[in-house]
Amino acid sequence: MEKTRTTADGSTVVLRTLELVDLEQIHRLECELFPVDAWPIEMFLAEVQHPTRHYIVLEQEHQIIGYAGVMTVADTADVQTLAVCSSARGRGYGRWLLETLHEQALARGAERIMLEVRADNPIAQNLYLAQGYTPVHRRERYYNDGVDALIMMKNLENVESLQEEKHHDQ
Repeated sequence: MEKTRTTADGSTVVLRTLELVDLEQIHRLECELFPVDAWPIEMFLAEVQHPTRHYIVLEQEHQIIGYAGVMTVADTADVQTLAVCSSARGRGYGRWLLETLHEQALARGAERIMLEVRADNPIAQNLYLAQGYTPVHRRERYYNDGVDALIMMKNLENVESLQEEKHHDQ
């Protein structure tokens, strides 16, 4: 899987399946973006090799600027992680990653998708709300620093019908 977009400055951003050689760059970005809750590199390794997981990266000029992963078991998917480096935020990359996770979850038979988001992260919450997620639960003190997690869910039926319409129109 590979998709590309050209940016305003003429450079290309590639969205592709994560490869093992990406793990060092991803781990550095993870530690920068989530210093309190960064996953150890061994956890990434276990995740990307697990058959129920699918991980993707955004790459610009050989630098990873974002990554995301989804787990799909039976009819339910769960966003494992989603991150975009600070310098690339506000350009729709988070939405692009999330929409690609939705496509992957649907392809693996999911009917719904869930995620946890920090209760103190309104930017991420707004992204998820704009993509049709609704809050369904709150986990108190979920994160290492004591911040609560909001559990959000989205029904993927609407995504599938939109994809069918898009395919039919082409």
